[in-house]
Amino acid sequence: MAQNALHDVIVERWGADIGAGRRAPGSRIIMDEAVSEFNASRSAIREAVRVLESLGLVASRQRVGILVQPPEAWSPYDERVLRWRLDGPGRAELLQSLSELRGAVEPVAARLAATHATPEQCGALTASIVGMSSTSRSANAEEYLAHDIAFHTTLLQASGNIMLSSLAPMVLAVLEGRTHHALMPRTADPEALRLHAEVAASVQARDPGAAEAAMRAIVAESSAAMEAMQTQGEEP
Repeated sequence: MAQNALHDVIVERWGADIGAGRRAPGSRIIMDEAVSEFNASRSAIREAVRVLESLGLVASRQRVGILVQPPEAWSPYDERVLRWRLDGPGRAELLQSLSELRGAVEPVAARLAATHATPEQCGALTASIVGMSSTSRSANAEEYLAHDIAFHTTLLQASGNIMLSSLAPMVLAVLEGRTHHALMPRTADPEALRLHAEVAASVQARDPGAAEAAMRAIVAESSAAMEAMQTQGEEP
């Protein structure tokens, strides 16, 4: 296997193990063991460690070695870190935290989008609604998810605020988490679709208050639906 591809494999394996709690904080990664496990050069291992260090998952210390770091040290909004954490036992708590943050971010983005959205962005929002509606009978599948992601990504970009749009990985983690972890109903909630359409219409009509209110309702509906499905999944 090429060194670049091997480096990616190591990053993915260790990142997933750390994010899911299979490598506990404070545990050591032994260089010689890693070389043997992956049949890799030390340079490939070191490069993988550098990537994980940049994400806060590990730290290299002289005379100590490579140590797994606690979750509070990890990059909170990195797409890979979020994906790895969502595969772990703390998924429900993470999704709840992300939903709470989403409730503070997306309604503000919708309000700003009603002022700053371009005609092209308004068209993209409408196209996403059409796509979601046409795939609503398979709302737990990838095609619906792609349209949903396009809607929310466009909305954040349309806010005209680079700080808000940079939080897209957090919103996408919630959307992907629902789909990939069986927290999305097979058929989309008609009220959720109506609210998405209302956001798009309010942005196009330059109505900040209506856009914000509809987006706040979307976040509340999503959070409640996830909580209900998690509860059902815990029932004997």
